[in-house]
Amino acid sequence: MAKPMTAFTTDLQHSGMPTEHLDETIEFYTKVLGFELLGVFPNGDNRCAFLKYGHLTIETWEGDPAPGIAGAINHWAFDTPDIEAAWANAQELGLKCRETEIQSIPTFWEHGIRYFNVFGPNGETIEFCQIVK
Repeated sequence: MAKPMTAFTTDLQHSGMPTEHLDETIEFYTKVLGFELLGVFPNGDNRCAFLKYGHLTIETWEGDPAPGIAGAINHWAFDTPDIEAAWANAQELGLKCRETEIQSIPTFWEHGIRYFNVFGPNGETIEFCQIVK
């Protein structure tokens, strides 16, 4: 029997926000707001940065259009220690998935990430992400 997806997660991992000016965004969040820069990672021809303050981590990246208005958050991501089990449960629940299989980005963090996205009832994107150890 399918379980709620929180059975496969440990916490909220990050929220995602596209930017048209990554360096300016990094400078604002670190120098003006006081966030810690966790890292800048290549993603194809673009870059992605992770910024942290307390319990909040923001993923911000270049290459996608940024709305430039309130409500510009792109996605919420949940930490999952077992992406395969989370994927199987999402399928059993009949969730509408953006991908047809688990995705990966090998250049994020030390060993990459594995993830998939589902859509919520308002069209919002919810990511389930495992940082590869």
